[in-house]
Amino acid sequence: MATCWQVLWAYRSYLTVFILPILLLPLPILIPAKEAYCAYAIILMAVFWCTEALPLAVTALFPIILFPMMGIMKASEVCVQYFNDTNVLFLGGLLVAIAVEHRNLHKRIALRVLLTIGVRPALLMLGFMLVTAFLSMWISNTASTAMMMPISHAVLQQLHKSPRDRDIEEGRSNPTFEFQETGAQKKVTKHDNRQIHPLPPGSLESKTNRIQKKYKFSQGMSLCVCYSASIGGLATLTGTAPNLVLQGQVNSLFSNNANVVNFASWFGFAFPVTVILLLLTWIWLQILFLGFNFRRNFGIEGQTQEQGRAGIQVIQREHRQLGPMTFAEKAVTFLFLVLVLLWFTRKPGFYRGWGELIFTDADGTSMVSDGTVAIFIGIIMFLMPSNIPGLTQDPERPGKLKGPPTLLNWKTVNEKMPWNIVFLLGGGFALAEGCEESGLSYWLGSKLTPLQSVSPSIIVFILCVVVAAFTECTSNVATASLFLPILASMAQAICLHPLYVMLPCTLSASLAFMLPVATPPNAIGFSFGGLRVADMARAGFMLNIIGVLVIMLAINSWGIPIFSLHTFPSWAYTNSSIHCLASQSNTTLSNL
Repeated sequence: MATCWQVLWAYRSYLTVFILPILLLPLPILIPAKEAYCAYAIILMAVFWCTEALPLAVTALFPIILFPMMGIMKASEVCVQYFNDTNVLFLGGLLVAIAVEHRNLHKRIALRVLLTIGVRPALLMLGFMLVTAFLSMWISNTASTAMMMPISHAVLQQLHKSPRDRDIEEGRSNPTFEFQETGAQKKVTKHDNRQIHPLPPGSLESKTNRIQKKYKFSQGMSLCVCYSASIGGLATLTGTAPNLVLQGQVNSLFSNNANVVNFASWFGFAFPVTVILLLLTWIWLQILFLGFNFRRNFGIEGQTQEQGRAGIQVIQREHRQLGPMTFAEKAVTFLFLVLVLLWFTRKPGFYRGWGELIFTDADGTSMVSDGTVAIFIGIIMFLMPSNIPGLTQDPERPGKLKGPPTLLNWKTVNEKMPWNIVFLLGGGFALAEGCEESGLSYWLGSKLTPLQSVSPSIIVFILCVVVAAFTECTSNVATASLFLPILASMAQAICLHPLYVMLPCTLSASLAFMLPVATPPNAIGFSFGGLRVADMARAGFMLNIIGVLVIMLAINSWGIPIFSLHTFPSWAYTNSSIHCLASQSNTTLSNL
C-alpha cells in the first residue's frame, strides 16, 4: 500500500504548479508595485524551470499571460520578444545545420579526420574530441554527440577484440591496439602428456588489469565525446542557446549598443576559450582514464605497425559506405562556407564590412544582421536541387518526369527543428524586457551598489562559480535567461561594463560537466559508456574549475580589447549609473 509520501512524490509536479503561485501571492499583494509583480513572475518561472514541473517551453510562455495582466507590458510588446532578431538567427543557423546533418556531410567530415589522426589511444581521444567540438560549433550539441558516440564505440569494440576473434572474422592474423602488455600476459597454457598446466602466477591478475584498463578507456572516450560537444558549442554565436540568450538580452536591454555582440566578435573572444579548454580537457581525461604513461598513451612504446589496424578498418569501412561525395554534399558545403564567410565579413569590427558599406540607412547604420544572412542561405537550400539533372520517372504519374528534391525540405526541418528552444529563448528575452520596463532592474541595481568596493575580477569569479553550479541542476538556457538581466543591472549600478559580467557567466552556463541530467550530451555519454554518476562527477568537477579559470583568463586578457571592457560604455548609462560620468576612474579595469 502506497504511503502518504509516495503519493505526494507522485503528484509533486501538480502540487508545485498549483501551490507555488498561491504561496508567492503575498509578494504582489503586500507590495502593489510593478517591481514586485515582475519579481513574482521571475520567481515563479525560476522554480518551474528548476523543478521542471511544467515543460520548459510551456513555462517560457508565462510572460505572455502575466505581464499584460499585471500591467507591466502590453501583450503586443511581449509577443514581439518571442521572434526577435536573435531567434531569427537561431532558426537560420539551424536550417543550415539540419541540411548538413540531412545530407550526412557531418559524418564524412568526422570519418575523414579520424582516418588522418589514427587510433593510438591519446590521438584517438583527441581526434574524436576535435571532430565533435568542430561539429557542435555548427550543429546542435546533442546531434553531434548522438552521431559520434556510436562511431567511437564501434572503433573501441574492434580495438578490444582478441586476436583470436579477429582471426575468426578475417581468417588471418590481425593484431590490433592493446594497452602495453608484458611477456607474462602473452603466455598461454602448455599441454604435456595431456595435462594442462596452470597459468603462471599473476597472469589472471594481468588479464583483469587489461580488462579494467580497456573499461576505463571506454569510459574516457564516452566522456571526451560528450564534453567536447559542450565545449565546441562555446566557439560560435549559434553553437549553443545561451550564447544567443546573451546577444538577445544585450540588444533588448541596451538598444543603442551598436551590435557589439555579433558573430565575428563572439568568435574572436570564445574560440580561444574553446581551444584552450578542449586541450586541457584532453590532458585531464588522459590522466584520469589512461594514466600518466604518456609514451604508452601515444603509442610510442609497445606498438607495432600492425597495431590499430582493426580500428582503422572500422573507420575505413564506414567511410567507404558513404561512397563518393554527392552533388548535394558539395552544394551544402559550398553554401555553408558562404554563410560563415558572410557572417565574418558583415561587421568584423576592425574594418568596415559589407553590411556597413552596402545595406545602410541614412545614418550609416547597417540594415542587415547575422539573422538576415542565415535566413538567406537557408532559403537558398529550399530552392537548390539536390542533383543535376537528377530527373526520374514520377511514380504517381507514369510517363511524366519528376525533378530532383531540393537540398532541404520542410518535412525534415519540422522533424529536426527544436521548436521548444525557440519558445525558451523568447521567454528569456521577455523576462529581460519585463525587468527593464517594470523598474525591477533599477531596483536591483540600487541594492547592489555596495559591490562597487569589491574587485570586479572577484565578483566575476564568484558569479561564474555560482552559475556553473546552478547549470548542473537546470537547463543552460533557463540559467542564462534568469541570471543575465540581474547581472546587467548589477553592472550598471557599480559602473562596470555589462559584458565584463555577462560574457563569462554566459560561458559558465555551458559548463555542465558533472551530472548526466545536466545536459543532453552528458545523458547520451552516460548511456553509452558504462559510467557511474561518481565517474562523471569526479571528471566534471575538475573541468568546471578549469573552465572557470580559462574564462577568467579570457575576460581579463583578449576580451578587453575585443569588447572595449576597460571603459564603461555610453550605451549602458542609466539613472543608477549616471554618477559614473563624474568619476571615470571607477570605469576602468585597472584593479582586475
